Amino acid sequence: MIIVLLVGVLALVIGGCVCVVWAERGGPRWARAVATVTLVLGELASSAAKSRRRGTNRSGDDGD
Repeated sequence: MIIVLLVGVLALVIGGCVCVVWAERGGPRWARAVATVTLVLGELASSAAKSRRRGTNRSGDDGD
């Protein structure tokens, strides 16, 4: 069951990347909307990963 879920998530990620490229080349309105959502979710994931890394580094510095 987990494999089916992971394959579904992978399909959504690949589809989002395709829409980003297609929208950059002047695709239809729905492709631009999907591309915008994909880029926003990517930025959120990136900022969450950065804050997680910062939290890990700060915990080691609190002992000084």
